[in-house]
Amino acid sequence: MLLVSQGCFAQGSARSTADTDAIGGVLDAYHAAAAAGDWNTYFDLMSEDGVFLGTDADERWTKSEFRAYAGNRSGWLYSSVRRNINITPDGMSAWFDEILDSASYGTSRGTGVLIRTDAGWKISQYHLTLPIPNELAGKVTDEIKAFESEQ
Repeated sequence: MLLVSQGCFAQGSARSTADTDAIGGVLDAYHAAAAAGDWNTYFDLMSEDGVFLGTDADERWTKSEFRAYAGNRSGWLYSSVRRNINITPDGMSAWFDEILDSASYGTSRGTGVLIRTDAGWKISQYHLTLPIPNELAGKVTDEIKAFESEQ
């Protein structure tokens, strides 16, 4: 019985490692496609009902809306510096967080959800944020409040 349990754990662990590697590959390909302005690949990596949440509070793009927005742009470059990936016990979905580096914005953070499909892992939600150091939070949030009050 113990050998069977260890065998099942090892198999589950191998699957988890393979899935983690596959998910990391999807995210790396997503960033590479954005940098190259390869929008067909970029949007093929998203699920059909996928959404992109941008840095602005009002930015919630469906896949089709974001495709129309990105279509004439040359792309943007974000490089993953550090990434954490978690997979649900049933192995059908995963969530991640990653610290990104960008020439435009410096340090940023991506978080999101992927789902397992017949075609492999697909990004169901990607959320790009600009982390604010705690020491600057008061100043930055005051600026945001002032900006919003003028709108």
